[in-house]
Amino acid sequence: MSAWWTAWQEGFAGFAWPWAWALLPLPLLVRLLLPARRSSAPALRVPWGARLDGVADGGIDGIRGAWLLPVLAWVLLCAAAARPQQLGQAQVPPREARQMLLAVDLSGSMSENDMELGGRPVDRLTAAKAVIADFLGRRAGDRVGLLVFGQRAYMLTPLTLDRDSVRLQLRDSVAGLAGRETALGDAIGLAVKRLREQPEGQRVLILLTDGVNTAGVLDPVKAAELAAAEGVRVHTIAFGGGGAAFSLFGIPVPIQGGEEVDEDTLRKVAEMTGGRFFRARDTGQLAGIYAELDRLEPVAVAAAPVRPRIERYPWPLAAALVLAIVAFPLARTGARRQAA
Repeated sequence: MSAWWTAWQEGFAGFAWPWAWALLPLPLLVRLLLPARRSSAPALRVPWGARLDGVADGGIDGIRGAWLLPVLAWVLLCAAAARPQQLGQAQVPPREARQMLLAVDLSGSMSENDMELGGRPVDRLTAAKAVIADFLGRRAGDRVGLLVFGQRAYMLTPLTLDRDSVRLQLRDSVAGLAGRETALGDAIGLAVKRLREQPEGQRVLILLTDGVNTAGVLDPVKAAELAAAEGVRVHTIAFGGGGAAFSLFGIPVPIQGGEEVDEDTLRKVAEMTGGRFFRARDTGQLAGIYAELDRLEPVAVAAAPVRPRIERYPWPLAAALVLAIVAFPLARTGARRQAA
């Protein structure tokens, strides 16, 4: 019992509404200011009238000490109204999160089989998925969303702390899902629209593409102006292009056809928004870029632990109810004794 009381004292946080204790003398004031009114001329005279007056005056006082129960019940009701609170176990609040959108190109060129992953040839999108999934694993505390674009731009996952859902949506994405062309400007514009309501200084877009802007209604440079005006920092990654594909005989040969990455536009977009431009021609370089982005966009250090306040008013409220239930039969017993 003593250990429990010591723990309660250490965790007691006070009363949320201490002014409720002002209600404590209310019953006494009511008794003093509003005395019971009696008629000077009784309407009915009976032989046992004096005895009834004694019952009315005695009531619960007929049992010695019984008056203590309603007094305690009222004190407990006042305590419940004051809302006693106790400090809970210390908890570390979530880290200050970046509001980060990952924009991934799903145009037809992302199906080019010119990357290598784990010693085997893979297409560009598969390599990007592996690197981005690893990047997501290091972003604990961030709210991350996934945007994909091809001929049009789409939000697959809104900003969320559930990085597993982002990873699953990314895993299920396929090249050509959003069209075969590349709406680079529309992707930036949609990201700005989704990030503009987020806290300033935390709005980040990481855009990965392997082509040039060939679709959409918004020019990439104009979209970059909108991003800069809304405080959205855009990091651009030019991926693939100028690489090599594997023939059926395992001999790497230059890719024929296809469009090179528009490095100049991507570099300009990054510079206009305060971001960085990166160039990745293989999976290893892409992994290094996302590791660099970890350093450029660090997750803030967790805040100091806090102890939540737990409401404890049900305890005195329940105790008051129990005392009221006990006092009721005692009052009736006292009335019977006075009547006897």
